Amino acid sequence: MYTYTHETVVESDIESTFEWFEHEGSFRRLMPPWEVAEEVRADDSLEVGSQRVFRFPAPGAPFLKMTWIAEHTAYDPPKHFSDTMVKGPFWSWNHDHDLSEVEGITTVKDEVSYQVPFGPLGNLADRLLGGLLVRGRISRMFKARELRLQRDLREHSKFSNLKRKRILVAGSSGLIGTQLVAFLDTGGHDVWRLVRRESKEGSKELSWYPDKGVLNPDDIEGFDVIVHLGGAGIGDKRWNKKRKKLIVQSRKDSTTLLSDTMSKLKKKPEAFIVASAIGYYGNRADEELTEDSSPGDGFLTETVIQWESYADSAREAGIRVVNTRNGIVLSAAGGALGRMLLPWKMGGGGPLAGGKQWMSWISLDDEIYAIHHLMMSSECEGAYNLTAPQPVRQKDFSKTLGKVLRRPAFAPIPGFSMKILFGELAGPLLIEGQRVLPKRIQDSGYEFLHKDLESALRDSLGIWR
Repeated sequence: MYTYTHETVVESDIESTFEWFEHEGSFRRLMPPWEVAEEVRADDSLEVGSQRVFRFPAPGAPFLKMTWIAEHTAYDPPKHFSDTMVKGPFWSWNHDHDLSEVEGITTVKDEVSYQVPFGPLGNLADRLLGGLLVRGRISRMFKARELRLQRDLREHSKFSNLKRKRILVAGSSGLIGTQLVAFLDTGGHDVWRLVRRESKEGSKELSWYPDKGVLNPDDIEGFDVIVHLGGAGIGDKRWNKKRKKLIVQSRKDSTTLLSDTMSKLKKKPEAFIVASAIGYYGNRADEELTEDSSPGDGFLTETVIQWESYADSAREAGIRVVNTRNGIVLSAAGGALGRMLLPWKMGGGGPLAGGKQWMSWISLDDEIYAIHHLMMSSECEGAYNLTAPQPVRQKDFSKTLGKVLRRPAFAPIPGFSMKILFGELAGPLLIEGQRVLPKRIQDSGYEFLHKDLESALRDSLGIWR
């Protein structure tokens, strides 16, 4: 049996800290950001007998899924709770959480006692590798948990003087939506999900079918904020006439339906936050672009211009509309970075199409915190670039990623090969670029967690110095 101990210090009182853990969303927020984990069930309680269940790829065999069932075994708020592994990859796993406070500063002590798989053989293999097989992975996991807890509590505290909101999120199952819903939940907001299927009984879900124009106005009456992150993936598949039509139509149908419906409600929401994209600016070489810059041209630009206009009926009804022009959101669990990792780890990374094009990126946590900032700041309205303050050229992105992964970054990938592989979308998404700056959100007082690329990549991948 092994024991691992980790302490996290947060600038928050013990009651607020314990309350963060009690929310269902804390389970998702505490998962390591590089793990492609699927949450199956999470009881909204830490009380004895409650369970949290998730699946994740098996180490070294990502196509095999493993299930972890954790059951809570002790509950003494706000000082202590514990859980044990009912099913999972270890032979045993018992986790105690102890909280203590001194002058408004809380220390969370995590103590885990565990037995590695395969008994004596597992112990021997772990010792021969200096503990790297298990203890190294556990250490990385708890470092990630520490950072998430500290940051989430700090972000929530910025608006602790304001009333908690009732929030509806469309597109909640995507890369951004999953984390946004979890984060908002840990802040005490009443968060609901708008899903394109029959809602689950007893869940905070509402059904809609935007392709059929079906949305019950009574369902969305009384929400303070509606967030729309949906739409067919722009870079998920090769573009052809059918795919391009779906990209446009999915955004038109869903955004217009939401906007028109909420504009006619008796009690309208305070704000409507709609995802958009920096594709608005087109291919602009080295030009520095802010929200005041003119639009570019091409399919993506035309799509984004229309996309933002689909919320006009909400604007005209006096609802505060925010369009978040998202850059490349960095996450090891998906998106552009997630797709890059396998070839990079195999030593096949390098500059793309010469590497001179600009990449405007943002860390996933900055994306979440920025949306929260725009949601809670009543003076924020209109278009906002959600990109880090320091965009980089693609060759510098490759060099930095190689440095973090400790892999070579000199295998150039010519542009013509990208066009062969991805067709028309290779131009605007891979070969061209924009140097976009987040002027308006910084002017509004938002401070970026990750201003430089290396810190963002290290955080996303769990490879800290």
